[in-house]
Amino acid sequence: MRRTLWIAALCAPAVCIVLLFVLVPLGSAFVYSLYSWNGLARGAFSGFQNFNTVLFVEPFASWTRNAFINNVIVFVSIMVVQNGLAFLIAFLLLKALPGHRFHQVAIFLPVILSSVIVGAMWKLFMNPIFGLINQALFTVGLGSWAQPWLGQPSTALGSIILVNTWHWLGFPALVFLAGMQRISKEVVEAARLDGASDWQLMRLVIWPLVAPATTVVVILTFIGSFNWFEMPYVMTGLDGTPAGATDVLGLYFYRTAFGNVTAGLQDFGRGSALAVLMFLFIGIVAGWWARELRKREIRE
Repeated sequence: MRRTLWIAALCAPAVCIVLLFVLVPLGSAFVYSLYSWNGLARGAFSGFQNFNTVLFVEPFASWTRNAFINNVIVFVSIMVVQNGLAFLIAFLLLKALPGHRFHQVAIFLPVILSSVIVGAMWKLFMNPIFGLINQALFTVGLGSWAQPWLGQPSTALGSIILVNTWHWLGFPALVFLAGMQRISKEVVEAARLDGASDWQLMRLVIWPLVAPATTVVVILTFIGSFNWFEMPYVMTGLDGTPAGATDVLGLYFYRTAFGNVTAGLQDFGRGSALAVLMFLFIGIVAGWWARELRKREIRE
């Protein structure tokens, strides 16, 4: 009995925090989504009308679809560019080349910076007039490559993704490195004795054996990509400019629920419906994917 009470006392703070900051807001969002709103005043019960509006009624359906597609692009790009590069960097760090201790620290340093600071800094770097990137291109004779990086739809989202990659590259790199360091040295040495090249070693030996690290990286990347907010908000604003090219679900939800400078309108009902849909989508897909990746870990 005393042991049970002691365990309950230890778990109580965490349970209270989850209840207060997760379950209660989520329940409130679901309740709000079932009503019509006039500013801050709750109106009549409308059932699932807000869900129908954001999914099937124009122009809201097009805005939702555009934001969702951009989130998918962000996720795929980060998986390929950021996590692919992180895996290669982790392999190089594993080889313990000269200076690898310094590089382990250096690669992680951007991660500890605030996303707001990183976004504001790179926004200045990408300024089309005095930005460091365009100035560097002119200096080396590549002035024709200079672009208004955040001012045109063709480059805006990609620019923010590359900034996000610079900011977070160190985290998956160290997760992969930790997974690689758990691999038995005898396994690696046996592959080397069999004549395996670095590419064969990464693809046929290391990649299957870092499955637990891969599960962590993939799930966190998925959740982070569909909760993306700070970086596009700081670099291009709440409207997802230019022309919605950088609009994502996080920006769209905030703009709908709390209004913005250009529209000045807010609708807690539709905003709450978007929040609930985002939670359900992320929760269901992340849960299913985690289970499937765990099966891969067991098979391999």
